[in-house]
Amino acid sequence: MVGRCLILVTTSFPIRGDGSEAAGSFVADLVAVLARHIRVRVVAPGPYTSREQWPNGVEVFRFAAPSRPLSTLKPWHFGDMWWFIRVLRGGQIATRAAVADVGTQGNILALWGLPCGEWARRVAKKCGMDYSVWMLGSDVWTLGRIPVLRQMLARVIRDAAHAYADGYQLVADANNIGGVPVAFLPSTREIDLVDPPPVRPVGPFRLLFLGRWHPNKGIDLLLDALAELSDEDWSRIEILEIQGGGPLQSTVQARVAALHGHNRPVKIGSFLAKPEAEAAIARSDWVLIPSRIESIPVVFSDAIKLGRPVIATPVGDLPRLLAEHSCGVLSTGVDAKSFAVALRLALRKSLLGYTDSVRAVAPVFSIQGIVGRLLQDSFH
Repeated sequence: MVGRCLILVTTSFPIRGDGSEAAGSFVADLVAVLARHIRVRVVAPGPYTSREQWPNGVEVFRFAAPSRPLSTLKPWHFGDMWWFIRVLRGGQIATRAAVADVGTQGNILALWGLPCGEWARRVAKKCGMDYSVWMLGSDVWTLGRIPVLRQMLARVIRDAAHAYADGYQLVADANNIGGVPVAFLPSTREIDLVDPPPVRPVGPFRLLFLGRWHPNKGIDLLLDALAELSDEDWSRIEILEIQGGGPLQSTVQARVAALHGHNRPVKIGSFLAKPEAEAAIARSDWVLIPSRIESIPVVFSDAIKLGRPVIATPVGDLPRLLAEHSCGVLSTGVDAKSFAVALRLALRKSLLGYTDSVRAVAPVFSIQGIVGRLLQDSFH
């Protein structure tokens, strides 16, 4: 027996460490903080089945998975079907291996609802231990719309000792699926950058988009909004950084090249590892979140903890957060023209009025507080 141990079962855990897995970076931070208090094992995808030793005694049980995100697998394609079956089987086997010598002193935490929650549910039932499940928007708003998967997710939620969701609206929607109470628990990363410089009180400002170049994250919406800005608007922008990568890469590159043709100060980058991402946020004045679908994005909590207000679309929990805490400017709609109006408004504001409100909301996203909650629920 290994004594008290928390086994995290997840499809989000760093492999390359290049910044392409925002949720994976959060899970890595969560594991690091948890390991200061308790023994931790992680079940996670990797290039092949393996067992790794990480700092602070953390053991990682890898199951073989494709190099691209598991969410992109299409089971109706023959090649993807092979990987789909292999991942489902490999994750279950790795979960069993991780709990094999733990006994009743262990507890499983599934990040996220499916398939991790189902792996946790089956193994916990067989081993006589408890499990908890933590859900993202992709669980509730995407998989939860598919009848068979909705039934599986409902069973995972109902059988869990504790169920969490990382957004206020997600809590309500997950509650409707499972029919049992679901608690709000935000996913957030630990900030390592100490004493970021203050934002500029007035423009010209430095703006940042940091995220996947995917329609859900609204990078195309942002580019359309930028085309709406006038020369006067652009005179209030010192630099706009677009950092990330993804399926819309060719579109982003072409649109940025067109902006360069009009002498617009836009810098295109790539996926950033966590220290580089923190540095990019710290050198910005406004962080842009033009998403079409969202709960509470990791970039939001990163920005808030680094003292940066945001310009965001009214999706997920962002309207509630910005209304309650006055930590940025909210677009009136999820479209380019509305976001352009929000940009114009923000560019003409003084950021002095946001300093205290941004600082006040930061404790909501304390990873130490989240770890304390998980340990209290799991072992008391």
